[in-house]
Amino acid sequence: MRGILLMAYGGPSSPDQIEAYFTHIRGGRKPSQEQLDDLVGRYRAIGGASPLLGITNKQAAGLEHAILSNGGNTHVYAGMKHSPPFIADVMRQVKPEGVTDMLCIALAPHFSGISIGGYAKAVDEGNSKLDSPLRITFVKSWHTNPKLLSMWARRISEAGKVIGSDASLVFSAHSLPERILREGDPYKDQLLETSTLIAGQAGWKDWSFTFQSQSRTGEPWLGPDILDHLQTLYENGKRRFISAPIGFVSDHLEILYDIDIECKDWARQKEVELVRCESPNDSDEMIATLLDIAKANGFA
Repeated sequence: MRGILLMAYGGPSSPDQIEAYFTHIRGGRKPSQEQLDDLVGRYRAIGGASPLLGITNKQAAGLEHAILSNGGNTHVYAGMKHSPPFIADVMRQVKPEGVTDMLCIALAPHFSGISIGGYAKAVDEGNSKLDSPLRITFVKSWHTNPKLLSMWARRISEAGKVIGSDASLVFSAHSLPERILREGDPYKDQLLETSTLIAGQAGWKDWSFTFQSQSRTGEPWLGPDILDHLQTLYENGKRRFISAPIGFVSDHLEILYDIDIECKDWARQKEVELVRCESPNDSDEMIATLLDIAKANGFA
């Protein structure tokens, strides 16, 4: 029997889970009180918790329904890297249900050894603990999937109807440490490739790419940061912006706080317009994209 595991970063589903979540991200090292208070404040600003698990569960349910509707018999599961249900725990769950082959899809289209490599490590570790390991097919990246590109192109066009088709389009994705470039990591190149393809499909000439949401680890991270980038565009005369965070497919802290609060606060202070594209979440287009990936790998 075949199964599909959709994997997301994770997030606290309630305020009392924030410290455990942060500690897991830090490899078991508890954050300082100042660091914890800062993160708690950010989650409080978006309602106290992350909607990511709920969205990922809906994506899994939507994909399973789409597969069943097409005559398939593949079960779809959701697992998190840094919060329950952890990837390894989900893998233990599927064995008694008869799953022998598993397609693993990280809900981040672009490959990096740090990000997607972390999901692969979690899958390998979980599989190694099973009495009878699963046969794993791991999707490393899906950044040029045609349905992904058209999904974002349509969202950009819709945002353009709101703010104007001559607005400055700003693509963004989560920053990672600069050292990945020295290691030959394809992350930045894949992001630029996706941006170029989407902009071309949307017919958008005034576009740029930037990074966001860098962590405070004491080492240089990929930039420029989105707030610095927006400021530069502003100083060059731009006054209307479309935010297209193509490195993400679901609403979570990096969208709801970093863009919807921080970037929009910047826009209000500068008295300029900024519209964010709607996140894919569990939309029909997102489910169709996941179904396309499943079909390409023989799981639907």
